[in-house]
Amino acid sequence: MSSIVLGVGASHSTLMNTHWDEVADEPGAIDFRAGLAAARDELAQARPDTVVIIGSNHFRGMFLDLMPAITVGVGEVLGAGEAKTPEGRLPADPELARHLVDTLSEDFDPAFSLRMQVDHGITHSYQHLVPSLDVPIVPVVVNMFAPPLPSLRRCHALGAAIGRAIRADGRDKRVAVIASGGLSHRLPWPKWYETLSDDDRFLVEAWLEGRNSWQEYEVRRRQIIRAAEADINPEFDRRFLAALETGDLSEFVGLSAEQVDEEAGNGAQEIRSWVAMAAAVGPAQSTTHAYAPIAQWLTGMAVASLRPAS
Repeated sequence: MSSIVLGVGASHSTLMNTHWDEVADEPGAIDFRAGLAAARDELAQARPDTVVIIGSNHFRGMFLDLMPAITVGVGEVLGAGEAKTPEGRLPADPELARHLVDTLSEDFDPAFSLRMQVDHGITHSYQHLVPSLDVPIVPVVVNMFAPPLPSLRRCHALGAAIGRAIRADGRDKRVAVIASGGLSHRLPWPKWYETLSDDDRFLVEAWLEGRNSWQEYEVRRRQIIRAAEADINPEFDRRFLAALETGDLSEFVGLSAEQVDEEAGNGAQEIRSWVAMAAAVGPAQSTTHAYAPIAQWLTGMAVASLRPAS
């Protein structure tokens, strides 16, 4: 029987990689970096054989020509390498990945990929929490940007199912579960069926046509993001982290995608990964290592760890 030895939640933003100098003296950014370091140390002490990373994809591996709700990488895992994130083949654990797909298929309909390209929605946390990139990963990508999205309630159930599958895989492995994404933020991204500007139409074209050419769209896409005004809701974020510490996420599991969008922004849909991670870990002691609304990165940046109850 394998065991879950640690859960970690970490916000991501590629602006952290590319625009660190702009905030190098900002206390919030320094705290977030320190929080990542604390979680990285905890992860090292937990000595996982594999990390399951639940996160999003920003149209560099999944595109509008086919958008599964849930996809598990069961073969090669390739980092897209955008914005100084890991590029190329990453160590994988196909055996655990196939076990997850087989088990989840009892109640879900997960897609799978034998050659899965993941972007910073998966690789950012891996880069900063496992900097030597030497622990095999199982990526679980949940659709968090192309509506309709799987509900938060379903993501909670998915996480619980992932936890049961890990504990029943019979390999006697130590497994950590990482949630990558959120918290509150609003990206200048349209709903794919509601384009109101030239930038909107460009983005949707990139998301539809970019499967073999996503790099060609990166320059303008980056310009659009860099031009956006920050829209962060610290009150929402702190409420979410407090709920994580109590182990009661019922308030958030009950939110619709529209309610999340309205209160905390379209980027906050990524709390799905945190909800799933917490459900996978189960009863736990949660510690918030850092939280800061960092306008320059457009995002409420948090790091937390969950140590499973013994």
